[in-house]
Amino acid sequence: MRFRIRPIETTFYDLFSQMAAQLVSGADLLASLLDPQTDEKDLADQMRTAEHEADEMSHEIVRRANSTFITPFDREDIYRLAGALDDVMDFMEETVDLVNLYGLGHLPADFAPQVEVLQRATQLTAESMPRLRTMKDLDEYWIEINRLENQGDRTYRRIVAHLFSGSYKSLEVLKLKDITDSLEHAIDALESVANTVEQIAVKES
Repeated sequence: MRFRIRPIETTFYDLFSQMAAQLVSGADLLASLLDPQTDEKDLADQMRTAEHEADEMSHEIVRRANSTFITPFDREDIYRLAGALDDVMDFMEETVDLVNLYGLGHLPADFAPQVEVLQRATQLTAESMPRLRTMKDLDEYWIEINRLENQGDRTYRRIVAHLFSGSYKSLEVLKLKDITDSLEHAIDALESVANTVEQIAVKES
């Protein structure tokens, strides 16, 4: 029988859940760019605040991992999961910032399916993070995230094809290609989160 010198620090579970919830808020902010009435400059400020808050959560997780004797799972996995969650927010903030910097005002309707994939993936991630405590019922999460990532890939290719169809001016194509790339990176980062959760669950099973 293995004895523990001191109780395992469980605050990590709460912090991961908070970070995942922050991603949902970020995705919802980003989705408002589909509305032509949105003030993109105000939205960019809100998104920077949300990204800063996510950074603080990530730093707190790393600080606790560095100072905690017994962590709930491998220290390196804690670092990787915190980094992957932070990457998602970084790419979402980048998307909003590019729309603002490029003076586009809002996203074309063609981008709605890609944004919807991102929103659904963040919601699934937020719903699944609390289950890290038990490592149970997580299989459907990473399977569905993988399906959504594949859907995101298909959506991305359709958007790129339409951008180069002649419907947009050359400069608009370059700007919008940067933005759909950032959205694609955010969705890919969510898959990295799910892959990390899967690896953690396998180790802990």
